[in-house]
Amino acid sequence: MITTRDIAERLGISVSTVGRALADDARISEETKFRVRQAASEMGYVGNRAARMMRGASSNVVALVIPDIRNSFYSTIAHELSKNMEAEGFQLMLSETDDDRMVELRHLRELSANRVAGVIIVPTARPHNESVKLLRALPHLQLLRRHPSLGAQWFGVDDHEALRQATAHLVTLGHTRVAYLGGPEELPTGTERLRGFRTALQEGGLPVDAGRAVLGPPSSVHHGREAVRRLLREPAAPTGLVLGSIQLTLGVLEELSAQGVEVPGDLSVVGFGDEPGFSWWGPGLTTIGLPIQEMATGCALWLLRRLKTKAGNDGPYTSVSPGSLVLRGSTAPPGGRAPSPTG
Repeated sequence: MITTRDIAERLGISVSTVGRALADDARISEETKFRVRQAASEMGYVGNRAARMMRGASSNVVALVIPDIRNSFYSTIAHELSKNMEAEGFQLMLSETDDDRMVELRHLRELSANRVAGVIIVPTARPHNESVKLLRALPHLQLLRRHPSLGAQWFGVDDHEALRQATAHLVTLGHTRVAYLGGPEELPTGTERLRGFRTALQEGGLPVDAGRAVLGPPSSVHHGREAVRRLLREPAAPTGLVLGSIQLTLGVLEELSAQGVEVPGDLSVVGFGDEPGFSWWGPGLTTIGLPIQEMATGCALWLLRRLKTKAGNDGPYTSVSPGSLVLRGSTAPPGGRAPSPTG
């Protein structure tokens, strides 16, 4: 293994000068820094980051802790964050919890032990007390979901308004039997999305029993398929369906295609998220678009600023991004057809 001593001997300078040059010390001239870096590159030198961490320095790693990388929202966020962090000399590390608080705790223990520079986390519904303590010692912010024990720095979507708009769209079209398929109320996103669904029904003058809410794991495609299958078997099956997660939307679309359900003739559907395939699925899926890239950029900028300032400067910060209703052909009045693009 090539060491700083090897580089020093090759260039005829001291080991301390090599170390300072590699650390970009202002006391070393730019010419010497260039010579040292060039020699280090040619000789295949790899810096001993572990040794620097033992001296108390944090790494250049930023962790993204998420429930499920298969969810395109999280994979797109990870891609955008990685690009933003790389541009500033940081590396993004991914940890997947599967919404298990003990898995979340194990990841946070490991990340803390490895002195990550910061954490962006989509928390589980009930973070462990030790997880809370570990995060208090690290620069961190919450993404999409917000748990009060984890601080007041949060980037998310106005879930209530997004689902209110989606549901109101179906009510305006004349649907009086509307179902909602979403995540559990123990998740803050699940609570707000369900509230938005119910608000739209109330504002539309519909009775409480006009809306059927089926709640379950938001990251399960299988649950989406099973839930819509059961809904369609009910005596008073819904004529309109609003979805509260990307994975549930994928499951529902798979099941509707498999059963040959006519959309929107038999069932009007409003999805969640805007996957590339949603625009050409069936008649084109009406859905809730999410500002994923804007959220990723905002998260990265906030955390990078925090990493460059002194600890203890974490004031409350909330960034709420609006969703947008993307109208396509999967919604129409009950038993009708979607209007043509030309009106």
